[in-house]
Amino acid sequence: MNSLNNSTERSTHPAVTIKNTAYLKAENLSIGYSHQSVISDINFELKAGEAFALIGTNGSGKSTLLKTIVGLLPVVAGHLSVFGQPPGNNHRRIAYMGQFHHSVFVLPIRAIDVVRMGRFPLYGLWKQMGKHDDEIVMSAMRTMGIEKLADSPLRSMSGGQQQRTYLAQVLAHQADLLVLDEPTSGLDAGGRELYLHAINDELCRGASIIMATHDIHEEAALCHQVMLLARKVVALGAPKDVITPDALLTTFGIVVAGEQKLHVLECLHGHDDQVPV
Repeated sequence: MNSLNNSTERSTHPAVTIKNTAYLKAENLSIGYSHQSVISDINFELKAGEAFALIGTNGSGKSTLLKTIVGLLPVVAGHLSVFGQPPGNNHRRIAYMGQFHHSVFVLPIRAIDVVRMGRFPLYGLWKQMGKHDDEIVMSAMRTMGIEKLADSPLRSMSGGQQQRTYLAQVLAHQADLLVLDEPTSGLDAGGRELYLHAINDELCRGASIIMATHDIHEEAALCHQVMLLARKVVALGAPKDVITPDALLTTFGIVVAGEQKLHVLECLHGHDDQVPV
């Protein structure tokens, strides 16, 4: 998981659930690299407790938008606010999971050490965490089904197990905004099911989520809005309005046939292993 620097304020409360609070707002936004635009005229809002899916092929601009949101890339033109501020000023409120994880090459790091990193934005690298943080870390590992792998070296784990570990790291942050780049990459059916329930619980707690994905069904089933990207905004809106044959043809160059299977998940309260903030 890509590490983000600390900000000057600490979020010590659960995610704000005030309706109509815009966590993200883009107006006439252009994104890209080296001041060269990849996508222009991006306009959307992500409110508290909502999920937003970016769907498109590799190179469509999904990762570029996510990196701009977390402040890893500068805005090329237009306006983007994150919790009412320019990107890069609210890292304690944001959990970011990129596609590439450099910690996999560090020895002798264990799975539990990786998940603990999710708490670092709240404390920094050197301040000691307490029992409460340990409970949050173990709860996140149980949620992703890797508690028995806590002491396993990361490099000894399969790709799917590593992906579960990084997802547990995101959950351990207990952030107000989750920014996820291809979160189900490498997950088997069981891992995907755990992920869907975990993300649903994050939404129920009041967090907002923006994710990049190739998947047209699973992630979109939980999302309030979907943006189809093909180095331009092909379509934006509710999944049922956006995921159409014509829009998919423009986005992917193919039409995905077949009936969509949407998950219907309820908010789960009173988990035996749920740890409040």
